[in-house]
Amino acid sequence: QVQLVESGGGQVQAGGSLRLSCAASGRTFSMRAMGWFRQAPGKEREFVAAISQSAGSTSYADSVKGRFTISRGVAKNTVYLQMNSLKPEDTAVYYCAASTADLYNHWGQGTQVTVSS
Repeated sequence: QVQLVESGGGQVQAGGSLRLSCAASGRTFSMRAMGWFRQAPGKEREFVAAISQSAGSTSYADSVKGRFTISRGVAKNTVYLQMNSLKPEDTAVYYCAASTADLYNHWGQGTQVTVSS
């Protein structure tokens, strides 16, 4: 099993920045990728960004390209999401996820991000 713990959420004004962190523990050697998802009130959970464990290649949702950056620590057990130029529509609970198979099958508890206009 892989355990994920997020931190770094909070409230910020539009145009501001926040940095989320996610620390993985347990069978981290089995992870193929780590990513961030978010869920706004009344909406389905959506993909935000991901980074592969092997090559470190990244992918982003169109809505965050150019504003958010996903990165990882040297030990590859920690992933970060730097969020700049935040908009009110970025308000959501952000979840860290890890895949050990062909889908994201490990999830953190989520951290709230609130962007006020």
